[in-house]
Amino acid sequence: MERLAALWKPMEGGKVECTACARRCRIPEGSAGFCFVRRNRNGKLYLANYGMLEALQIDPIEKKPFNHFMPGARVLGIGTSSCNFGCLFCQNHNISKERDIRGEEHPPEEIVRIALDYGVGGIAYTYNEPTIFMEYALDVARLARGKGLFNVFVSNGYMTVEAVEAMRGLIDAVVVDFKGNGDEKFSNRFEAVTSNDPIKEALIAMKRCGMHVEITDLVIPRVGDSIEACDSLTKWVSNELGRDVPIHFTRFYPDYMMTDLPPTPIATLERHHEVARRNGLRYAYVGNVPGHRLENTYCPECGSVVVERLGFDIIGMNINGGRCGSCGVEILMRSAALDAYPIKN
Repeated sequence: MERLAALWKPMEGGKVECTACARRCRIPEGSAGFCFVRRNRNGKLYLANYGMLEALQIDPIEKKPFNHFMPGARVLGIGTSSCNFGCLFCQNHNISKERDIRGEEHPPEEIVRIALDYGVGGIAYTYNEPTIFMEYALDVARLARGKGLFNVFVSNGYMTVEAVEAMRGLIDAVVVDFKGNGDEKFSNRFEAVTSNDPIKEALIAMKRCGMHVEITDLVIPRVGDSIEACDSLTKWVSNELGRDVPIHFTRFYPDYMMTDLPPTPIATLERHHEVARRNGLRYAYVGNVPGHRLENTYCPECGSVVVERLGFDIIGMNINGGRCGSCGVEILMRSAALDAYPIKN
């Protein structure tokens, strides 16, 4: 279903500039941007996949992954087709690489009704890059907030500051996924992205808008596992976003056009974790390794386990009133139901 977009500017000669994604595509009449779904019709920008969902699924919020926002909550995840990146390793390539508008039509009111019917805590805009269907996402989010549901973005972060401002007051939390430690040679070669500066600018804007932010870093062996790049990224996160911003080092599994690489060695992920902690980040994790001790949240003061996890499940929590149950230091954890979990002994 096609709908007039909000994030764009008119240009001379019937062109339009899309202001959703940091590519800022300048699109001639009858053409589309890099994402193929934002299209110029008669000198106006339209979102061609408005409400056309290819993914609709209920997940634990830890799967996104959020470890410090509404732990234990379930979310209704929705996604459309296409993307604004060109990742050669994409694990959702069956929808993100689509160049045709596919899926089933779901108006915003229907998404909120489904979320309420299934008793989830919120809605996640995920599976493909939500920036490219921003107007639809925000229409859903506006209705969802009115019904007491939270809204979270799972994003590559490659969006404009204008897009972040449009999210203000509607999107509660964002997890932004750097790949290959944010190394720009890697980004250019494997993601079709020339610079990660717009991602950093968007992250700073998200913090300024009061959104909860978490970072993931997909560590890809041989081509995207540089310790030097990890050192640079984690220093930037610590200095510019804050020491309490959680970071997840995620294990790569071969997929799409990069099936010749092995899964990330666990020792590599552990070294990345060490670098993050050395650079002052208080909450660092290893992801996609179920049962690993670094899935857990540790008190940054006394080192006690305050949230014990097994994969996407919380199996114990040692937090009382937002504080470590062992030493009493405050733990960054945005949730309305922390005391609903058993205390770990």
